[in-house]
Amino acid sequence: MASKKHPLLELEKLSESSGKNLADEEFAYFMDSVDPLRHLRQEFHYPKMKDIQGTDLNLVNPEDDCVYLCGNSLGLCPKNTKKYMEIEIDKWAKLGVQGHFNGDLPWAWCDELLDQDMGKIVGAEEGKAEVGIMNGLTVNLHLLLISFYRPTQQRHKILLESKAFPSDHYAVESQVRLHGFNPTDSMILMEPREGEMLLRTEDILSVIEAEGDSIAVVCFSGVQYYTGQCFEMEKITKAGQAKGCYVGWDLAHAAGNVELFLHDWGVDFACWCTYKYLNSSAGGLACLFIHEKHHANEFPKLQGWWGHKFSSRFRMDNKMESYDGAYMYRISNTPGLLCPPLKASLEIYNKTSMSELCAKSRILTAYLEYLLNRKYGDQCNGDVAKNGPVHVTILSPLDPDQRGAQLSLSFSIDMTRVFKELEKRGVVCDERKPSVIRVAPAPLYCSFHDVYRFVQYLEDALAAANGLS
Repeated sequence: MASKKHPLLELEKLSESSGKNLADEEFAYFMDSVDPLRHLRQEFHYPKMKDIQGTDLNLVNPEDDCVYLCGNSLGLCPKNTKKYMEIEIDKWAKLGVQGHFNGDLPWAWCDELLDQDMGKIVGAEEGKAEVGIMNGLTVNLHLLLISFYRPTQQRHKILLESKAFPSDHYAVESQVRLHGFNPTDSMILMEPREGEMLLRTEDILSVIEAEGDSIAVVCFSGVQYYTGQCFEMEKITKAGQAKGCYVGWDLAHAAGNVELFLHDWGVDFACWCTYKYLNSSAGGLACLFIHEKHHANEFPKLQGWWGHKFSSRFRMDNKMESYDGAYMYRISNTPGLLCPPLKASLEIYNKTSMSELCAKSRILTAYLEYLLNRKYGDQCNGDVAKNGPVHVTILSPLDPDQRGAQLSLSFSIDMTRVFKELEKRGVVCDERKPSVIRVAPAPLYCSFHDVYRFVQYLEDALAAANGLS
């Protein structure tokens, strides 16, 4: 990732030019007034305090927007989702089976009408059938590993994080067993250095160099779910491929969050869900990417009717005429009622670009980092917070080039108590055991004032959790 000017410098410059103190609420309002993407918030239903479960309405204004910093778990609902869903339900009611071939989203190929827009978000090459919308993330990972994990006695290992998301770990472990190998011997689980939370790129490259001849697949997450670390995908991909490994990525926390250039980086394969930063509804359709260079390869794969070309699919002669590229991995027909929410979200992405979103994300997350450090970090400058001796630690990378829209926080007191007090104040984030609260200001709909309010509510929550109020 190319290094850029630290966004805190930009914040300081804007503070100086506007005459507003960087730590004051007026500065947050000012930043929202000059945010070129501020109008996108109006494209979403933003929950109110009175509707959020667990909120103590004696502590907040019931009519205020909640503080929603959980786009890394489930994105907010685009306002057009309901309209597009009703169109499809109405079509079903009026046309029945004819809905497969009629309307704005004919169910027989509704996914194909969205994959070009999806491809722009992950950096796929337009017109090369590198992206397919189908299944769930872990199903897609299994389908891809069936093709790319073809172990031999000499090359049978898979390199991944020791703290990979459990679903990824289970998928890899089961694929290893499926091929008759022992996970203890065939799974290389990368650990951070002692006393550290983040994996260093040089350590990953060192393992690839030392053991690459025995590694069949390198499979990391693009953004680590627990710490929010964004891995140097291009560098790791090239290093793995140089040793003869296939390199794939789980982009669940990266797609729609950080800039991706899968085609240009030469990534072999990738998969991701769409309900986090991509706002497609809970359990929404997932996606996969297969680089164009592999489309002619005769990899083993599971096949189904929907991977058969539409032009001859209904001959029903059981003679497979497979699509090229990602479409060949479609096993079952696309759920027609899961495409409307994704369409609603992708339309919003089409009103901006990933470069614009990431520019806002960098400065928005840096603003959050600044406010936290001012109250709880080494930069507190004598500012005494209500929480007294409670300490807050940012576990996510401090380098903006190595993270997306997420800061993972740990506390010197019980995290569960802190989380409960945040809930009472209408703050929506999430907890991850053993000790982290993840805070994700998604740039599509989160504002600078949301970030400012979060830090104020956190101060009150810490004081309450620590028994000081």
